[in-house]
Amino acid sequence: MDSTEPYRATGTGTPAGDFDVLIVGAGISGIGAAYHLTTQCPDRRFVVLESQAGFGGTWRTHRFPGIRSDSDLFTFGYRFKPWTGPPIATAEEILRYMGAVIDENGLAPHMHYGHTITGASWSSETNRWTVEAVRADTGETLQFTAGFLWMCQGYYRHDQGYTPEWPGMADFRGRIVHPQTWPDDLDLTDRRVVVIGSGATAATLVPAIAGRAAHVTMLQRSPTFFRTGRNAIAIADELRELQVDPAWIHEIVRKRILLDQARFTRRCMTEPDQVRDELLAAARELLGPDYDLARHFTPSYRPWRQRIAFIPDGDLFRAIRDGGASVVTDEIARFEADGIRTRSGELVPADIVVTATGFELAAMGDIPFAIDGQPLDFADTVTYRGMMFTGVPNLAWVFGYFRASWTLRADLVGDFVCRLLQHMQAKGLARVEPALRAEDHNMPVLPWIDPEDFNPGYLLRGMDRLPRRGDKPEWQHTQDYWTEKDAFPAIDLDDPVFVYR
Repeated sequence: MDSTEPYRATGTGTPAGDFDVLIVGAGISGIGAAYHLTTQCPDRRFVVLESQAGFGGTWRTHRFPGIRSDSDLFTFGYRFKPWTGPPIATAEEILRYMGAVIDENGLAPHMHYGHTITGASWSSETNRWTVEAVRADTGETLQFTAGFLWMCQGYYRHDQGYTPEWPGMADFRGRIVHPQTWPDDLDLTDRRVVVIGSGATAATLVPAIAGRAAHVTMLQRSPTFFRTGRNAIAIADELRELQVDPAWIHEIVRKRILLDQARFTRRCMTEPDQVRDELLAAARELLGPDYDLARHFTPSYRPWRQRIAFIPDGDLFRAIRDGGASVVTDEIARFEADGIRTRSGELVPADIVVTATGFELAAMGDIPFAIDGQPLDFADTVTYRGMMFTGVPNLAWVFGYFRASWTLRADLVGDFVCRLLQHMQAKGLARVEPALRAEDHNMPVLPWIDPEDFNPGYLLRGMDRLPRRGDKPEWQHTQDYWTEKDAFPAIDLDDPVFVYR
């Protein structure tokens, strides 16, 4: 299979009509949702709508050089599909893996690409969602109805990334690009490239282009923590050498990684200074004793307040050590014709500027929602475990983890939704929504996430558009997979939090 080519649904046209479940998005979450429905609720009729020209989500959107995962594929991969490659994978490898899941489980007939959803409205009279979508190839508006809406579209806008407005950008004589909309015709050969940012995208892009460009400068406002290590897992290699069944290897290595992640996350909370010192020592080993580590790679926050990207084989640090890349830590004062002037007065020369400055948050895919004719603002709702919302019937949202792999939560939500659908069918129920219980009505209502605990810029910029949370675990989206993996299967579907009709 050519992973860059989209699957096309079998049959002719799009089967607009009525479904039991409508899945929004054909990325890692949407494909997982389709699998769970197929295996756990095989009698349910469902459809997957995707606005892009093929499956893949993030891994289709991002095409910048070196694009790779920043989570290991033993946990970012599905629990039901063994991963057999290196733990950190390229976008092409991930797309092949997702395509295999589609092929092996007969999901292609359910999936329809090039369908942009323009509205979703709930009717309490019919207990159905009506979803309108525009086909990219014909411009035709189609109407779907469904008993349950499963939002798997992710959390950011795929058609544009976030680029701040700096003074003088119009004066710059070179080219300014965002990694999310990487141009096919961009030639970096012998060019001076400045990558603005210090997150996973910058850490991936800089070493990938350092050998091609004349020089690459990573211009960051403040440092970020990184973890380094081999792009291999010793126990996986040993088990493969012993010719152990790949499914067993996947499960064993997955458990090993999850145990190690749990310990590391706990230590970030209980021993932050020691963890910081260990992360910096690993960087020092690769960058050398004379490198200004305090300025360029020592953040002011404790580990895990922002996502910690893994850089396989220390490639970012090696590119800096070998001279193909460098780091400037300063704020941007303005763009000039030949580069970027920093607050300290330094001119960072550039022919091309790449703004690896993050995402534009898209709450529920920026789709207009309505309940019985009244516009729905999700910021007026309170989330039930980060997947359902007060006052919103028959809808679930997949929002994954940041301190663990996204897909771990997608699988947990998949099990819960299928169990909920089976529960409702067994009891002859058509509608469910979470509601605050009597003991919850004096509960503080807080922003979606605690900025003192986790504070990436795209969440802080868009917090006013996200649902609210309470101060109890059931009314929050937590980052604690190790608690939720036991809590989700134990959810009592007859708890008063669930209001059925």
